Amino acid sequence: MAQLLREVGHTTFKDENQLKTAPHLCNGDSGHQQKVLGDNISDDSFATLAFRNLVFDVCMQNGGGHGGSAIGMAAIGVALWKHIMRYNPADPDWFDRDRFVLSNGHASIFLYVMNHLVGYDAWTMEQLKGYGDDKMPGFDTMAHGHPERDAPGVELTTGPLGQGIANAVGLAIASKSLRAQFNKPGLELVQSRIYCMTGDGCLMEGVALEAISLAGHLQLDNLVLVYDNNQVTCDGPLEWINSEDVNAKMRACGWAVLDVYDGSDNVDAIVAALEHAKHFHSQPVFINIRTVIGYRTSVAGTAGAHHGGFDTESIKNSKRAAGMDETKTHSIPDRALKYFRGCRGRGMAQQMAWNEKLNRYSTLHPEDFGKFQSRMAGEMGDYENTLLSLDSKQFAGLGTRDSNGKILEKLWNVCPGLLGGSADLVNANKIKYAEDDVFHPLQGYQGRYLRVGIREHAMAAIANGLAAYHPQTFMPVTATFFMFYLYAAPAVRMGALSDLQVIHIATHDSFAEGQNGPTHQPVELDSLFRAMPNLIYIRPCDGEELLGAWIALLNARKTPSILSVAREHYSHVPNTDRNKVKLGAYVIQKRENHSLTLASCGSNLGHVVAAAEVLEQDGQRVNIISAPSLDLFELQEEEYRKFIFPLDGTPVISVEEYVPTTWARYATASVGMYSFGHSGSQEANYKRFRLDCDGIVARVKEYLKLLNGQDARTAGWHKI
Repeated sequence: MAQLLREVGHTTFKDENQLKTAPHLCNGDSGHQQKVLGDNISDDSFATLAFRNLVFDVCMQNGGGHGGSAIGMAAIGVALWKHIMRYNPADPDWFDRDRFVLSNGHASIFLYVMNHLVGYDAWTMEQLKGYGDDKMPGFDTMAHGHPERDAPGVELTTGPLGQGIANAVGLAIASKSLRAQFNKPGLELVQSRIYCMTGDGCLMEGVALEAISLAGHLQLDNLVLVYDNNQVTCDGPLEWINSEDVNAKMRACGWAVLDVYDGSDNVDAIVAALEHAKHFHSQPVFINIRTVIGYRTSVAGTAGAHHGGFDTESIKNSKRAAGMDETKTHSIPDRALKYFRGCRGRGMAQQMAWNEKLNRYSTLHPEDFGKFQSRMAGEMGDYENTLLSLDSKQFAGLGTRDSNGKILEKLWNVCPGLLGGSADLVNANKIKYAEDDVFHPLQGYQGRYLRVGIREHAMAAIANGLAAYHPQTFMPVTATFFMFYLYAAPAVRMGALSDLQVIHIATHDSFAEGQNGPTHQPVELDSLFRAMPNLIYIRPCDGEELLGAWIALLNARKTPSILSVAREHYSHVPNTDRNKVKLGAYVIQKRENHSLTLASCGSNLGHVVAAAEVLEQDGQRVNIISAPSLDLFELQEEEYRKFIFPLDGTPVISVEEYVPTTWARYATASVGMYSFGHSGSQEANYKRFRLDCDGIVARVKEYLKLLNGQDARTAGWHKI
């Protein structure tokens, strides 16, 4: 075996033909013409056959599915679950398990069948029988069309191609960080390695390439990317759309590259490559495994195998080869089931050994053990008292961007799980860090500041991986200009869909960005994030509200957030209250017998306060609402919501430097943006778009004149 490992690990072969002749990469006939029957084949080959037969049955039970890749990846699955990965089906949440991410999530049945075979309690045959079902109300299953992380044995929700690769990079960073902080010689509490499966499609996605580049730069040698290289896409052969040398690209990004040319059947060669991957230092490992999609079916090697059903004759032949009754479905031969279920006992023994190591660690290193326990328990430090104790007067006159930088500095010292960084714009984002706190191989991976570079999409997807490592062990933080969260939006959405707590700090959140112009001014972007389920978009107006915002966001343990902060200095806003931010909206000025309500947030609220003074001089009685988070506001009781935005027919006018799509839920009219921004100074743009004090007053008066005493609610919403 040692010789085999050295040969597979050799990466200096001149060409593909030379590799194909290597004795360890094929079994004589490459497995393609081999006739097999029951007991005449090895346990691994029989297990591979049993896996395929169950995939056939589960895909055919409801007329189809994405089974082609799973059929081709069968030997990879046997190699990983039976021989390589450390995990315990009896305890899917074991802290130090190896993590597997299926980036090509359409092949979800690969993961589901493997989880069933190795003995995860929740993955019963009944669950598998739900795959491809209509799932009408009253019936549910974990076997969804793409993996979802609320199921045991599923680390991350995947499906949008490329996301899983970036998630895996986040998991690898998490493991590296914990290793550096807690491992001692002879007492390595954290050994978890990250295995990620990818297809051709993932490797073409920009988010994957961003993450691959960063992983190579960070020398994440606990990360293995397994490439199911079947040379087929939904539309046809890969050669129609791609002709690059993927191995050369991976090497150029700092990865070690291994090749297996007989990946459809040769479990031994795959195991050898995976074992050798453990011996690389300072490089993540890319294993290029050639497989045949829809292996040994009538559509093998074609786009027709990507999704849909399989021909019955191929299924019968496969079952005959395993010595099975070809008429039986959803049946696993005892030999194969016993072989797979041995993984459960092995995993229990591995976890027991880890528990014993944990006990020894607690005796020899009690202080570090206490910290490790806290991290496993998801304790985030005394952030709430820290935030409540800060005097917001120190932030007087500062823009929320600057105030946020100072608050984050304080939190960094009390929240050990904070880890993350800014997409290049660290100075503009006001994210401060010490040079010895950088996460990088030259620093030993103990640092918590992550230099992600100009990789916004990967930054957010990597943060999702960090958050998914273990509940609240890490509190990932990202930062960039608000406009550039449009690049990151698909990953922000996946975090929301997956209940992953990540705090995204969006700076320069209005047209006051100024001379950079409309390309950098996010007039419409709030609408996307305010509409996104399970995401908190919050836009505090000053330092006092920022303190309340951080309390709310750190307490939202299953919800990502966008913390929207402004570059410009704000005008004074009276009566802001950190304790009321959690309500989403609250009254900062209340008038008896009010005739008008103005609502705003963020950098525009100071202009609204000034406008209200002018309007009151003209006889209006104006209530002012600070509404930092309409998402939090929606969580309040209906009575409170009606109190804040009354339904009594008086005008309720929102004011914000955005296109006011969301405000129409609450306001009778909106002062906002109805075009892109402009390359001009802060002052000039507020004046140009009539969102300064004078502009707001004029637009409110125009609306009141149009309303002419009507009931504002029955008159319908107006843009003004």
